[in-house]
Amino acid sequence: MNLFTVISFLFFTGLVALISYYITRREDLNSQDGYFLGGRSLGAWTIAGSLMLTNLSTEQLIGLNAQGYSDTIAVMGWEVGAAIALVIVAFFLLPRYLKGGITTIPDFLEDRYDFGTKQIVTILFLFGYILNLLPPILYSGAVAMNGLFNIPEALGIGRLPSLYVTVLAIGIVGSIYAIFGGLKAVAVSDSINGIGLLFGGLMIPVIGLFVLGDGSIGAGFSTILENSPEKMNSIGDSDSPVPFSTMFTGMLLVNLFYWGTAQHIMQRAISAKSLKEGQKGVLIAAFLKLLGPVFLILPGIIAFNMFGPDMEPTNAYPRLVNEILPTPLVGFFAAVLFGAILSSFNSALNSSVTLIALNIYKPYFKPQASDKEVVRKGKYVGTVIALFAISIAPLIDLVPQGFFQYLQMVNGFYNVPIFTIMIVGYLTKRVPAIAAKIALFVFISTYATTQLVWDTGLHFLHILGILFVVCSTLMLIIGKLYPRNEDFYLEEKAKVDMKPWKLLYPVGIAATIAMIIIYTLLSPVGIL
Repeated sequence: MNLFTVISFLFFTGLVALISYYITRREDLNSQDGYFLGGRSLGAWTIAGSLMLTNLSTEQLIGLNAQGYSDTIAVMGWEVGAAIALVIVAFFLLPRYLKGGITTIPDFLEDRYDFGTKQIVTILFLFGYILNLLPPILYSGAVAMNGLFNIPEALGIGRLPSLYVTVLAIGIVGSIYAIFGGLKAVAVSDSINGIGLLFGGLMIPVIGLFVLGDGSIGAGFSTILENSPEKMNSIGDSDSPVPFSTMFTGMLLVNLFYWGTAQHIMQRAISAKSLKEGQKGVLIAAFLKLLGPVFLILPGIIAFNMFGPDMEPTNAYPRLVNEILPTPLVGFFAAVLFGAILSSFNSALNSSVTLIALNIYKPYFKPQASDKEVVRKGKYVGTVIALFAISIAPLIDLVPQGFFQYLQMVNGFYNVPIFTIMIVGYLTKRVPAIAAKIALFVFISTYATTQLVWDTGLHFLHILGILFVVCSTLMLIIGKLYPRNEDFYLEEKAKVDMKPWKLLYPVGIAATIAMIIIYTLLSPVGIL
């Protein structure tokens, strides 16, 4: 472990913490809006930066680059495809969230359906965050940091103890932001780390192409096109991890859920100081997602051309970073990576606390509790959740590797089912609460059957797309046969200025066109 690397890592990490504290030191953390929504005061760039850092994790940096190494750039569908989802969020979903003045995404479901539907979805969210998001974030982050700093060798301990040490460090620092700093501290630190990530993340492919091309970035790119042109094809076939056809079925739905209804993501946008700032922030994030393939997939392709095809794919990105970066920059990059890990962890933790405090503690245990008491209880719960995640995260290393992949498949048990009842709720006026509950049961049980019992031969994203159509249709039929007693209207409860951004449609259309251009250039009829 190089001393200069450690010093540069600690300096940048400490700088982010100091700046975040200085900016948020006077925030009111005793009110619900102040603690859970940053006082509804976030600007566009803070929202965009926080969205990007909350989304980015070491699982993506290492996992997508591993797929770039072993497969093709077609896996960019998860990144580039998010742009159209963010445009739809800015156009359609965010104005409705802010109009309803909600704090949690399930709040809308109580107004649209009933309290029971809200609570079912709250539990589904918590299942996803506490069991399927927080521990894997800590585990993958610890694996990455151990690789960069070679912690087992430096401390003279085994792999599992070193994972506990790293997980504990990430968990403690992330918990301080999420539990004691509230959403504003999380969002501000995300924005600062986002700047570092933009430079650090782009630095890897630029230097990588420079090294691959013996001093010429252009020559490095030409080497890729000459030696492995198939890797630059964005149109995935049926054997690809992301077949192109899934862009029009489950991929779009998963992206719409993630960017439009996932609590830990949308909590940033609904914390906007105005609809204008929220829409602007979401669309800035849409353009930033278009850069994703450059630092999330291209380095893996560079590693393939630099080291050959015989390496373990998950080692491609860490090896490339260690071999091409000058020693002073390794510490900076590790700090940026640490910030990305923290962001994903503290965002999921903060949202878990928000859901438990507002949707479980207050309605079930103390309906008359003051904001200050709700926030205090939320901090206690957050501490327990953090300790739970820290305790079990390293244990992921002891189970078969397939278990970690299994965790990703589990997302389908709650993401598109929740999105289905959300979108039908917004688009219809007479569909009743029972329709939402039946749809959730049918969707989740059928998806479980196809993933755990009956192999249909279909990609799981296609199955999600089919079930979305089936369950939406089922809800509409129930709404026709057994409609609500009265039409649903979204009440005006806005707590911020609702004037939309005047450039909303031109910028949104530009982002969509840019996405199409990128796919065209990286297709058989484009750059290849």
